[in-house]
Amino acid sequence: MSKANTKSKNASENASAEGQTAAPEKKPKPERTSPPNHIFIGKKPVMSYAMSALIQLAQTGEVVLKARGMVISRAVDVAEIITKRLGNNAYEVKNVVIDTERVGEGENARNVSTIEIKVGRKQ
Repeated sequence: MSKANTKSKNASENASAEGQTAAPEKKPKPERTSPPNHIFIGKKPVMSYAMSALIQLAQTGEVVLKARGMVISRAVDVAEIITKRLGNNAYEVKNVVIDTERVGEGENARNVSTIEIKVGRKQ
């Protein structure tokens, strides 16, 4: 056995003797406080949000796309993909709400734009 293997073997034995090899504790998932048909748009690719929205639309018939800041354009893209390309002309944009949120405290406070796009089945 080489010196490097011997050192690593001794180090792992010492660590296990000290009880340092315990598996890290898993944190419980936070409870979801938003309705299941709300999709929060972030930095993932647009198609992953579009597919998620189509699955929700098939189950509930209505989905709300929420975004704020720089990803507002991505939320608009998702809504357009659902209604124009993937939805087979079965879905439409029902409502759009734009707003501003105050984020941060004290001197770090700033305004962030938000959008909510409600997409549902055509009637």
